[in-house]
Amino acid sequence: MGSRPLIDMQDYSPAARAYWWIVAGLGTVAIAYSLATLARLDNSSLIQALVLAAIAAVVGLFPVRIPGAKTSLGGAEIFIFLALLLYGPAAAVLAAALEGAVGAWRTSKRATSRIVTPSLAAIAMLICAKAFEMSRDQLMAAGFNSGALMGALLVFSLVLFAANTVLTSMLFALKKREAVTPFQWVVEFRWIALAYISGASIAGLLYVSFQHFGLAVLLVSVPVIAMFLTTLHSYFQRMEDDERHMSELKESESRFHSAFTHAAIGMGLVSAEDGRFIQANKAFCEMLGRPANDLLAANLHSLVHPDDRRILNTAVTELRSGAVATVHPEVRGLHREGHGVWMSLNISLARDWQFRTHNLIVQAQDISARRRAEAELYHNAYHDSLTQLANRTHFDEQLNRAIARVKRHAEQRFAVMYLDFDRFKMVNDSLGHKAGDELLVHLAKRLKAILRPTDVLARLGGDEFALLLEDVHKERDAADLAERIQRELQKPFRLGAMDVSISASIGITFSTIGYESSDQIIRDADIAMYKAKSKGKAQYAMFDASLHQHVAEQLLLESELRRALGAGEIYLDYQPIYTLKDKRLNGFEALARWRHPERGIMEPATFIPLAEETGLIVPLGNWVLREACRQMREWSKGGDGLRMSVNVSSLQLNDHEFVGQVQRAIAEAGILPTQLTLEVTESILMNGAPETLAALTSLRDMGVTLSIDDFGTGYSSLSYLAKLPIDQLKVDRSFIEKMGEEGDNGEIVRAIFTLGQALSKQVFAEGIETAKQLSLLQELGCEFGQGFLLSHPVNAERAGGILAEHALVTA
Repeated sequence: MGSRPLIDMQDYSPAARAYWWIVAGLGTVAIAYSLATLARLDNSSLIQALVLAAIAAVVGLFPVRIPGAKTSLGGAEIFIFLALLLYGPAAAVLAAALEGAVGAWRTSKRATSRIVTPSLAAIAMLICAKAFEMSRDQLMAAGFNSGALMGALLVFSLVLFAANTVLTSMLFALKKREAVTPFQWVVEFRWIALAYISGASIAGLLYVSFQHFGLAVLLVSVPVIAMFLTTLHSYFQRMEDDERHMSELKESESRFHSAFTHAAIGMGLVSAEDGRFIQANKAFCEMLGRPANDLLAANLHSLVHPDDRRILNTAVTELRSGAVATVHPEVRGLHREGHGVWMSLNISLARDWQFRTHNLIVQAQDISARRRAEAELYHNAYHDSLTQLANRTHFDEQLNRAIARVKRHAEQRFAVMYLDFDRFKMVNDSLGHKAGDELLVHLAKRLKAILRPTDVLARLGGDEFALLLEDVHKERDAADLAERIQRELQKPFRLGAMDVSISASIGITFSTIGYESSDQIIRDADIAMYKAKSKGKAQYAMFDASLHQHVAEQLLLESELRRALGAGEIYLDYQPIYTLKDKRLNGFEALARWRHPERGIMEPATFIPLAEETGLIVPLGNWVLREACRQMREWSKGGDGLRMSVNVSSLQLNDHEFVGQVQRAIAEAGILPTQLTLEVTESILMNGAPETLAALTSLRDMGVTLSIDDFGTGYSSLSYLAKLPIDQLKVDRSFIEKMGEEGDNGEIVRAIFTLGQALSKQVFAEGIETAKQLSLLQELGCEFGQGFLLSHPVNAERAGGILAEHALVTA
């Protein structure tokens, strides 16, 4: 792109361009004429004329802007008119041109404006000054005095104003291609004529004074005029500041009123003296469901929930004391329909200067949704999602408060119950988790119905509940409640189309023991619960200090059992299994023993229940399985007719890797699956989950023999028993040991044998200790048996000797 020309008239019409060039030319001629005329003056007059022109230019640099107008008022006219009176039209033209050039240079960057403005001023001044000069000469010739001169000067100033306005308006009209209406411009800017008249009047007075007192008047007049202009500038500046302040104040009030009226949040102006509403916006009215008239007739405190008025009063008192500039209370407002509306208030003081009173500016935001969400989050954080009872966190907090209260007031004793529901796992596994959840909900409702409002019932997890009983005066009170709970639980629960009965093992402890934390209390109640469970179903037990010793011993034994698994202290004994008809060896049952370094040989009854409880039965059982299969390989070198029986726990069967464990044990030992018999209890089968039965089916399909241990102690139905993947029934020793005594145990055993034959199951007998028992079993046709009469459990070496002494029997 090329650079813009110095004189850029792209926005000028052709007529405007022509007019501009004419004005610029004539103005140049007028200025040149004036300079030529001034050159003929004597040096003193020339210097004085130039000084006046220079003063006019300098004063033009500091115009006094009139507030509310686009133009400004300057003092340059005084010196221009004075130059006219003292040195004629040439001096006035030069002064006007210089003042116009300074003004254009100050207000515009365009060369066209900076050239045409002094030209217009020069032309207008030259024409009007010549006319004034002729009029003054005629007045002087006619003998008129200074008064006539002043009148002529004032007329001249008006004519000059008109000339300047007409010449300037013509340029703007031509430039905008509008009709030329000089008269309209004169009328529109007529107030500027006052500046001309004022300048002419002052210049006339100075001229008259100069005639009498000489040049000193001019020297004195300059600072006086400067002071006058400065004062005028300050006055106009103050007027402008006041107008701007008032404009900003009005704008601010307008914005505030608009914001107040249309704000999305509630806003109100309230008297700080009596709480009466002075003004309220639409949002505030809608928030409380009240029309504006009702709100304005009400008191702020009366529209707040009674329970929250103290919060509001405290906040307002703090605000009025000057301690804070704003308060932010959260209170419930009273909706017209009666429900509460949670509001977050922002309250500040506003002084009414007119009436010298204080008002409150109240901003209200509806936070009901947030409060509901917070309440829901709090509820979810402190309550069990299934039963809606308190959860462990909530129970711990309530328990710790009770502990702190007892420390302050020893007479406010309390008790804690720990409840574990007997047979719940069986319901959950057999009927499904949905039924288990439904049962827990029914349990929670039934227990809540018999408790006091002050009692705290919580679900700690699974089927474990805890109960905090406040104000318990004696232990019998807690015992009575425990018995009542047991009675309530005896009533069946309806789950779908089935009635289910359940009981609870309840452990109880009391604050009189002197606890420091909730964990200690729950721990001891849990210990007491296990004591109750050991006594059978539907029992309760009180905690006492001796239970700590028992628990400590159990924990020590657990630790030692974990160590024993890796230290080689666990070993196997083997009890032979014989055919009862001819007492020939059929196989062995592997029985775990613990060679404790301090306690000596420990029987399974001592540590197997602990292993079951702690989960150690899984690694222990897997080791027994591998070791029994390995020993089987050693003994089977002479043939594959020998069988090995291994007991399996419910935890092993529930382990999804168990079937794989059996496969690996058989493969590593190099034995046949048919040589391995796994014994499971009747209760495991009756209460087993579908996954358990699926595992047993996979094992049987593999070729492993499956046997029901302790048969007759459970509640198997014939239809269910027939569907189980079972090969053998092992009659419990409790039936065998009473055979031959008075009673019907012999008939029970006979019935079991008959059942086994009907279901095509082999029948075993365990616990044979007398010859009479053996004889009766032989009469019943029992095929296999084991017991002390036949052989005690022996170690692997002795078992090998027994194996060598007997011929093997293939079942």
